[in-house]
Amino acid sequence: MRKLILASCILGLTACSATGESTDTEAAAVANQVPSTINLSGMTNEQAADELYQSLLKANYLVTKVGPNRVAIQIGDQQFVLQASMNEKGVDRILANRFFAVHPQLHGSKELLVTIGQLNQKLNFAKFFIRKNGSIIQVQSSATFVQQIELEELRRFMIWTDEGLRQVGKSFPEQAAELIKPVPVMQHPQDI
Repeated sequence: MRKLILASCILGLTACSATGESTDTEAAAVANQVPSTINLSGMTNEQAADELYQSLLKANYLVTKVGPNRVAIQIGDQQFVLQASMNEKGVDRILANRFFAVHPQLHGSKELLVTIGQLNQKLNFAKFFIRKNGSIIQVQSSATFVQQIELEELRRFMIWTDEGLRQVGKSFPEQAAELIKPVPVMQHPQDI
């Protein structure tokens, strides 16, 4: 009888031990799941950027943090800087930025200012800004959402923005490509 009680106690302990391992394994599997949606409700800009970074990393995107609330990401051949812009009222945005270096002969030129002004008047997919005394053009588009955003939606948004920029580039003379070039933000994050 003692052997039977002892055997059942050992079996009970073994079962408890195995259940604990299974729960730990299941928790680790859930933590490593590739997310399809990112829930950013109630987060600060910095917390949202951290969550965005972790989710994109788990989804196998090439990403790096380039500031407390900014994440650089490679989509195809292009690099974007994503910036969380959280609003307490619940309508949040992720700003997608592209940066272009301007040839020194165009720094501060009237022609560049006029061109940027015309682009901002005619286009609605992005806003164009001149930074660093005319040496950088920043193009910013935004995806608006409430509390959560799907990674696929975010990816398509960046592709759409890139296509808009490609169309803008086609409207300029070919020599413009030699004067305005994309900045590789993942290699030089401190410069933007």
